[in-house]
Amino acid sequence: MRRSLRADAQANHDRLLEAAARAFAQQGADASLKAIAAEAGVGIGTLYRRFPAREDLIEATYRNETDRLCASARDLIAERPPLAALSAWAEAFVDYMLTKRGMADALPAILAAREGLRRHSRDALGEAVSALLGAGIAAGRVRGDADPNDVLMALGGITLISGHEGQRDLASRLIVLLLDGLATGHATPADGTGT
Repeated sequence: MRRSLRADAQANHDRLLEAAARAFAQQGADASLKAIAAEAGVGIGTLYRRFPAREDLIEATYRNETDRLCASARDLIAERPPLAALSAWAEAFVDYMLTKRGMADALPAILAAREGLRRHSRDALGEAVSALLGAGIAAGRVRGDADPNDVLMALGGITLISGHEGQRDLASRLIVLLLDGLATGHATPADGTGT
């Protein structure tokens, strides 16, 4: 069980994870820890007190990004029409995967060594997609046979293809095609107006 942090320590922790996510996405798992600390506005000692090893920072960043993405599904469902919520979440998923790709060299060993981390991520992502699809199905805007695992696999493929091509806009175009396939006949996912 994680201890709660004082407000200032929590703010430092959050800024470190945000800076690390940006650095790992842009520079990979070997990004400078000193630069991450500087961008977060803390000293390198603060970083090492919170994350004694690089692997600890990578794991915390990965877990934080996963949790943020999954929690965003609830907000999107509450704030937007079902297809617009699913579209926004799919775009955020691609960005999440690109951050994860920056940690690709280090993540397999971390996922293997840290018990439950892989299952936690898979379960949380599955629940988020299930909630988004469920909202769309309940509103009559998403096909009733939409499978959350299939959607996650499709989004993973979209990320892989667009990342390989170095074209983030390709991912957005492919997401529109995916949503067109998930939508019922009277929905309009491409412009996000389906309610």
